[in-house]
Amino acid sequence: MTIFLDGEFVPEEEAVVSVLDRSFLYGDGLFETMRVCNGNLFRWPQHLDRLQRGAEYMKIRLPFAEAALRAFAQELLRRNKMTESLLRLTLSRGIGPRGYSPKGASHPLLVMTLHPAPNIDSQKPPGWRLVTSSFRLPANERLAQFKTCNKLPQILARAEADAAGADEALLLNTDGFVVEATSSNLFWVREEKVCTPPLQSGILAGVTRATVWEICRKRGLPICEANITSEQLELVEGVFLSLSSVGVAEGVSLNGQSLHRSPVVQQIGEAYARLLAQETMS
Repeated sequence: MTIFLDGEFVPEEEAVVSVLDRSFLYGDGLFETMRVCNGNLFRWPQHLDRLQRGAEYMKIRLPFAEAALRAFAQELLRRNKMTESLLRLTLSRGIGPRGYSPKGASHPLLVMTLHPAPNIDSQKPPGWRLVTSSFRLPANERLAQFKTCNKLPQILARAEADAAGADEALLLNTDGFVVEATSSNLFWVREEKVCTPPLQSGILAGVTRATVWEICRKRGLPICEANITSEQLELVEGVFLSLSSVGVAEGVSLNGQSLHRSPVVQQIGEAYARLLAQETMS
């Protein structure tokens, strides 16, 4: 495997980052993960826009221009011959003096890696068993709009899901509403509407979340932002999650109780798979 590390393509075993790097020490960085299909990057502009906005917010300088980054990504794909994969970009503030202050960390580091894409049936969204986590996310958290490298609540919530034999964990916010999963946005179908929590609830503005809304608009499906409790989620007509690696995953159970399943979820999943194939067609 070849890795892109700070402007160079190096073998995986030689791709090392300093133990003094601030992303390693404090999670002081950002990342993006996007789908590669047919050897092409899906929704690259949207992912790069979020990375750039996050870098501006955190005052981390992107070491390469967008055009150069895309060229590096395409060369990485060519070298690894991974036409169906996931591309991860990690931006660290780099090395600086000891302590929380970012002062003196003036050489940011950017890494790109490729990973195999999950094997998904495009005709049927995967069915996931869900649990609610005991960990909470702060409502109205401004940092939630970016993918920061500090994801400890999500890691601990996912550990709870693993221990329960579930596929994914849902997190509540400090207002008591279910807001998102550890690595995906939450949707539900209620009264023929496709609903998702508002961004103010403390969730990530996912690229796939926006794509699902785009699909719903094109299909004439009513959409809305709303808050929901775990108890209410058990009563809706259908539950699903959206994430770049999988697209759409249907919730089939929550805390061991079967969930209602709506044909709308499969329709959205199939539409997403078609869109992915169309936009990445060579």
